[in-house]
This record gives sequence, C-alpha cells and structure tokens, in this order.
Amino acid sequence: MLAPGLSRAELIPRNNVIPAASNASAASTISAGAIRFRPCIDIHKGKVKQIVGSTLKDLPETQGAGAELKTNFVSDKPSSWYSQLYQRDGLTGGHVIMLGADDASKQTALEALRAWPGGLHMGGGVTVDNAVEYLDAGASHVIVTSYVFREGRLEEERLKQLVKLVGKQRLVLDLSCRKRDGQYWVVTDRWQRFSSLALSEASLGALAASCDEFLVHGVDVEGMQLGIDEELVGLLGAWSPLPVTYAGGARTLEDLERVRVAGRGRVDITVGSALDIFGGKLKYDDVVAWHEHQQRQ
Repeated sequence: MLAPGLSRAELIPRNNVIPAASNASAASTISAGAIRFRPCIDIHKGKVKQIVGSTLKDLPETQGAGAELKTNFVSDKPSSWYSQLYQRDGLTGGHVIMLGADDASKQTALEALRAWPGGLHMGGGVTVDNAVEYLDAGASHVIVTSYVFREGRLEEERLKQLVKLVGKQRLVLDLSCRKRDGQYWVVTDRWQRFSSLALSEASLGALAASCDEFLVHGVDVEGMQLGIDEELVGLLGAWSPLPVTYAGGARTLEDLERVRVAGRGRVDITVGSALDIFGGKLKYDDVVAWHEHQQRQ
C-alpha cells in the first residue's frame, strides 16, 4: 500500500539531471571522495517536523518550553510517506528521530520504520528497554545518546549493556556537540547539557569499539540554515575511524560539496529544514541527483 500523498507515478524511477554546485572549484571536485546523503524524519508530538534543536527543553509547556520552541516546518504527510520516498530513491542509512517521549510520537516513529524495514536508523529516547522493539519494527540500527550519558558522564556499563543486547553492528552513537573553550563537547538531554566528553581522535577511537557508526549534529548551527560548521566536519573527517554522518546548517548544494571536501570524502551529510519537502528552498530532487552522482564516482 502506498503512503497517502505518494502516487505510483512518484514511485517510478526518474531520469535525473545532475545539478552542478556552481561555486565549487575544480580543485575541490577532485580533492575528496564520494559521500552519501542521509535523509531524516524528525518527529515531535506525533507530527513530522523540522525544529531548531537547540530550542528543545525538557520543561513542561506550562513553564514556557512551548513558547521557546522554534518550529521551522510541520508536515501534513504521514511519516510513512517520507519512508517510501527515501526507499524509492535508495537513500539508506537515514534516521528517524523522536523529539519527545509521548505515545503519539512513538507510534509515528514506528509507522516510519514499518514502511521501510531495514532502511532507517531510529533514535530518540532509545534504552535497553525499547531498543529491541524498534529493531523488530524495522530499524536497521538504533541511535543512542542520553541513555549512555547520565548527568553528563559517559556510563560505560550502560553502553556495554546496549552492545550486548543489540550488537555493535546495530548501534549508532549520537555525539552531537557544541563548541566551548576551543573544543567540541558532546551535549545530551535535548542538547541542553554539556557532557564531560570532548571530541578527539582518541575519544572517537575508543568509542568505535562499541558501535557501527557515529551521528553528529553541529548543534550551534542545526536547524538554522546558516551554513555548515566546516571546522567540525574537518575534525570528523580527520578523526573518525567509522562511518560518520554530519547534520547542521546545510542549505545549498555548495554546502554539500563543502562537507565532502572538508570531511575528506569520509563524512556523510543530512539535510533537514533547507529541503523543499520540509518547506525549504533546496530541491530534494537536486540533492538526490547530487547523491547519485557521488555514488557513480
């Protein structure tokens, strides 16, 4: 069954024209390898949304959290519509993120996973108590952050429990970070709490023994369409021994090229608010064409 709003004609593979990143130099074009576009489905209060992640709070709305939340886009389509769109275009390894623990959001997330079994990662409130449920629903991997960072400290025993439960090969660590005092520090609890873990070649190397991939949001620019955090991308490309996906600030095809070059062809990219399917100006079809061009290199 097709998701509402996604016609059979839309599921027919198209002949894409490869768009050029007009400001990317010829030197940049040959200085790094191919990377992948990783799509996203962000869910808040049962709806597919794009929000500025740094405005998320754990406070109840009666204390002002609802007023502080900045929402860029609310979709009128079900989460399964996006899953089927990504499946049509062969965009594996994207992520479904629950931005809240309410039952409506969980059901919306499960709907997205069931629409494309094995195609998407699942994150947001993942613990040892629910990780298997998400995998059984169709997630290829589960993504964890706050569960293994309690009160800002890495809880190695919790990480070991997750690895034992689901296997290293089905676990993604979300190391989303903010810059402070010249270093990038992992932030947890809706990105509001700085942890005691700074990103470095040593820390990424140690964590690589416990997961299959890393996901890193540049929280200082995430959801703002202000351009990428090129310094962070460069560090990930230099340091990460595993596949790593960067999210935050991408708004043009040139930004995607900057990620490819700054990350040495080793850092994948996700785009949210800037895409036209989420109310932005960057054409989703152009990004898919760019991705397909990368894979042919």
